[in-house]
Amino acid sequence: MVKQYWTRRRIWLLISLVILGLAAVLFTSHNERFYRQPIAKVMSERTVGKRRVKDQFDNVDHQYSQQLRVKLMNGKYRNQELTVQNTYSDSQPMDQHYRVGNEIFLTQVRKQNGKLTANVDGYKRDTVIVFLLWLVILMLLLLMGRPGLFALLSVVINAILFLIAIEIDLRQNGQHIMMLFSILAVIFTFISLLLVLGFSKRMLATFAATVMGTFIALGVSMLVFAWTHERGVYYESMEYVTQVPRPLFLAETLLGSLGAVMDESSDIIATLFELKQLNPQVTRKQLFISGRNVGKSIMGPLINVLFLIFMVETFTGSLLYIKNGNSWGYTYAMNMSLGTIQSLISGIGIVLSVPLVSLFGALLLGKKVPK
Repeated sequence: MVKQYWTRRRIWLLISLVILGLAAVLFTSHNERFYRQPIAKVMSERTVGKRRVKDQFDNVDHQYSQQLRVKLMNGKYRNQELTVQNTYSDSQPMDQHYRVGNEIFLTQVRKQNGKLTANVDGYKRDTVIVFLLWLVILMLLLLMGRPGLFALLSVVINAILFLIAIEIDLRQNGQHIMMLFSILAVIFTFISLLLVLGFSKRMLATFAATVMGTFIALGVSMLVFAWTHERGVYYESMEYVTQVPRPLFLAETLLGSLGAVMDESSDIIATLFELKQLNPQVTRKQLFISGRNVGKSIMGPLINVLFLIFMVETFTGSLLYIKNGNSWGYTYAMNMSLGTIQSLISGIGIVLSVPLVSLFGALLLGKKVPK
């Protein structure tokens, strides 16, 4: 079994990926000259001050003054050393504690009275990002092979399409955002399933169920919004929104629901396809019942996964609201209500997709019973 897995092709693939990964990490570790912004390496650091901070809500923190001796690695002052100041706290909400060996960005590097001065502007993280990206690609290709390659390709294509859609939305100032992202959702689904499953009955059944389940769920939610006059929906809690918030929220919900529904539909169709492979004479009714049973089994865990993702997204913000003297009701309204609504809409899509994908899978894969 081990010999069958480690074929010559896989061995050469592993060697190539390791070489490419090492080359990429080595390059990003020594690519300072390609940056316009000054980059420096921390040669030494020491804490020169500490003070206790307490706000009106009795939240206690400690702030530290850090003195860094750094060496410039690019620009016209390359190889010169200077001392910069940094302030960080125990909680580190918007600051960092730098250590010897860290590479950091600097701003306002200039000479004053013959002495270099600068301000710290954050970590240089490209080496870590490239390493993690290489690790993901390595695991996808080695463990999944060809399907992993197509999955990676679908992510890249969808990311490019998403950036193009954002650019179009910015040019239109959000005037047709729902139409734009509705079209994008259909394209996302088609490309992802086409690359992963190929053009087949499995792909068509999954595509139809995913699109219908997602848009029906969004339609049901909009009917509820109209019936309740959107009471309890606090669009003003959306941060840094420079467009009309309602269509932007609906577009976010559409894309979020799409991922959950596609995940469930793919699982059910994969199970039905395996049943068809094991028993070519399986009937449509049997496949429909099997798909519905599979959906019942995975529906609960999938909804809980969405809830946990929502909790993680709002956890730090909720703590910040509560520790600053806000009530649980206000914290929920301004930090958690929109996420809850999105989770509920996604849950509706998950529930609706079970009979839909079971039906489409049974019609396309099942054997018709002769009368």
